[in-house]
Amino acid sequence: MTFLPRELYDRIEQSVPVACVDFVPMRANADGPREIGLILRDSPHGQVWCHLGGRIHRGETIADAIRRHARETVGVTPELPLNPQPAYVYEWFPTELAPVDGTAFGDDPRKQAIGLSFVVELPTGTRPANEALRFEYFPVSALPSPLWPGCAELFQRMGVITGQAM
Repeated sequence: MTFLPRELYDRIEQSVPVACVDFVPMRANADGPREIGLILRDSPHGQVWCHLGGRIHRGETIADAIRRHARETVGVTPELPLNPQPAYVYEWFPTELAPVDGTAFGDDPRKQAIGLSFVVELPTGTRPANEALRFEYFPVSALPSPLWPGCAELFQRMGVITGQAM
């Protein structure tokens, strides 16, 4: 079973951290700086720009989860190594569970999540679908606003803003 009924998934989200893949599409721009691909989506924070990703299904590899989320969100399938390794592991918390010890984290009012965070290159031909209202590439020095709370910190920790990734 990989699909969970909404009521059961809601109960799980309230009970345990959820394993997720978070991925940031990057591309080199021949005419200028590297660019980062983001989706515009409706969220608990209103319409915000953010990276792609979501939970890993039972029995699904990390690479397969990234491919599935890319297909479902922007209609393309990235080429990935057999066992991709995250650029960073980031945590997402609802406000009432947020750490107060200085741990860097993102704000997700729906659940606590462990985000295995990857930099990927997407093939051409993206088209936003499902949660993605739009998909666009932005220079890393000029990211759009508003970003999902915690995304800018994640991008810095992954090295995509400072230019270390890709």
